Amino acid sequence: MRRFDYSSLKERTWDNEIINYLSQIHEKKGRQAVFLRQKPGGVEKLIAIAKIQSTEASNEIEGIRTTDTRLRQLMGEKTAPRNRDEREIAGYRDALNAVHESFACIPLTPGYILQLHKILFAHTDSAFGGSFKNVQNYITATDAAGKTYALFTPPAPYETPGAVQEICDAFCFAVGEGRVDPLLIIPVFIHDFLCIHPFLDGNGRMSRLLTTLLLYRSGYEIGRYISLESKIAETKDLYYDALERSQNGWREGADDPSPFIKYFLGTVVAAYRDFEERLEIVAEKSPLDTVRNAVGARIGPFTKSDIADLCTSMSASSVERRLRELCERGEIEKLGGGRSTYYVRKR
Repeated sequence: MRRFDYSSLKERTWDNEIINYLSQIHEKKGRQAVFLRQKPGGVEKLIAIAKIQSTEASNEIEGIRTTDTRLRQLMGEKTAPRNRDEREIAGYRDALNAVHESFACIPLTPGYILQLHKILFAHTDSAFGGSFKNVQNYITATDAAGKTYALFTPPAPYETPGAVQEICDAFCFAVGEGRVDPLLIIPVFIHDFLCIHPFLDGNGRMSRLLTTLLLYRSGYEIGRYISLESKIAETKDLYYDALERSQNGWREGADDPSPFIKYFLGTVVAAYRDFEERLEIVAEKSPLDTVRNAVGARIGPFTKSDIADLCTSMSASSVERRLRELCERGEIEKLGGGRSTYYVRKR
């Protein structure tokens, strides 16, 4: 079994792309604090939206789905889960809430990782919630002909507890030492966690919960306001490609985590950009002003979906009504028809 030493990352030389991402995140983190002070009216809206989107997206990546209406009911705990998918969604909701509310009290240890996994499966009848795998698992892929094959073989069950303990210890030591930026250590830890694949089910969702937890504990709370899971779901192919490219030589300790680090940092930068744009749109605005601001943020022709993506606190029908009102006021013009409908600003 390979060894893990995240302190050695201080000896690495990083290319300009990674350095640029780090600089952007540090700058945007400082600006986030200013935005939150200046526009407090939109904060609670963004938090509520981000929780829903994170729960939906992280499960959607794994093929776990329900309707928009049921999702919102489950997130508000206004209904009980009706099937396996909804039970897993409820579990992610509870685990994410635990991270949001108690991250400062959740240290990175195998015991706490197991507790989060137990919460994740608490609404199901699974016997393995809160337990490491007891049979060998595999990371698989599907070729063009639809045939599934083993892409990567994780450590065996008997190796797993020790490996998880070691990556937790390596992470805590490197962060405590303070000689490597946590923004570099976090993606390397998450990549190692996914390569270890310590659970029979839920590894992907756990990796995203741990990403949020570690970012929060390092002072980067962007996931509270913008769903990182949604950003990953939007670029799922790039996510899996970065993981695969970083896995080569992993068991021998000869892997290069740079592709996954770049993907991770790029995702965080994109989330910070969305934060500034969306807070400006939703902060203390009427529904009409919210849509008007979203329209103003678009360059060139735009569709109803483009505006709905920015006005995440509003339903699609509400967005459509406000677009109609802007048309009646002569501020925008509706063109095309049916699925080809689009809008342009008139002034």
